Amino acid sequence: MSKDNPLVYSTETGRIDTPKAVVQRPKGDGIVRIQKQTSGRKGKGVCLISGIDADDATLARIAAELKKKCGCGGAVKEGIIEIQGDNRELLKSLLEAKGMKVKLAGG
Repeated sequence: MSKDNPLVYSTETGRIDTPKAVVQRPKGDGIVRIQKQTSGRKGKGVCLISGIDADDATLARIAAELKKKCGCGGAVKEGIIEIQGDNRELLKSLLEAKGMKVKLAGG
């Protein structure tokens, strides 16, 4: 077996659980950035919030709170919170109320 194709099943023991690697996200500079993105989304805009140094559970809790306040959907993917729609100003004010330093990035 090579590194590219690890053993996942054996006829003797059944399914072999491989340990999941914990992905380490790079440390930010302490500034939360809010960016609007429409490319690859069929014209639908989303706000990407990056730079929050927190674990996945905390990011999910923050995302749920932001989605509730904005009245829209969203998700957490790879340490970046995605909020549907263009609510950058509202998101900025909500995150600043939590004591974060926020910048609007991009166009």
